[in-house]
Amino acid sequence: MIKHEIFEKNSIILVIGVLIVVSIGGLVEIAPLFYLESTIEKVKGMRPYSPLELAGRNIYIREGCYNCHSQMVRPLRDEVERYGHYSLAAESMYDHPFQWGSKRTGPDLARLGGKYSDEWHRAHMIDPRAVVPESVMPGYPFLADTELDYKYIADDLKANAIVGVPYTDEMIANAVIDVQAQVDPDSDYYDDFMARYPKAQVRDFDGNPEIISELDALTAYMQVLGTLVDFSVYNAEENYR
Repeated sequence: MIKHEIFEKNSIILVIGVLIVVSIGGLVEIAPLFYLESTIEKVKGMRPYSPLELAGRNIYIREGCYNCHSQMVRPLRDEVERYGHYSLAAESMYDHPFQWGSKRTGPDLARLGGKYSDEWHRAHMIDPRAVVPESVMPGYPFLADTELDYKYIADDLKANAIVGVPYTDEMIANAVIDVQAQVDPDSDYYDDFMARYPKAQVRDFDGNPEIISELDALTAYMQVLGTLVDFSVYNAEENYR
């Protein structure tokens, strides 16, 4: 009791004691980060976004989609039953900034890829209530008519490479060509593109072969969400114990 009284009756000593305890706890948590190569365990299948997908992600951020949609399935039963396997840290390792979010006016999009057709996405962006009558989402019909400005897409890859995304010199040099290749299955660069970005989906996403539109890019991005990790063979206990 006497020992406790020293701290309880002397505020300065109490503050010093708190600082010492917090400092020790902080060192235990922070010190390992200085010698660990990465705090994220890599998962087979993850790759950087293709240039078209990255351009679509930029549009997703530009239009504020993150304000109403999260991209993180929490490890809770109701979340997993509705959206699928809970999100892994590795799935966001190439996101700068990540799009986890904390508010859902609309559904979570972490597992959106392949859930709906390109035609559904096109109709949804033009008039959300045409496919989801109760939706409060505004329409974005201009995306289908706006030609994608991708002449500086290589600079986007360079900026991401600076913060650790493993874009190679080859990827950066071929960024513009890869945008064009992803919307054209008959492209002469198809094989090279697929070698750089395995599991990439190649097609005319917006249904208009006349231009590469912002809707092409946004749809390519949404269709890749949650598709890179094969959860049928992924063993969470083996990788995270």
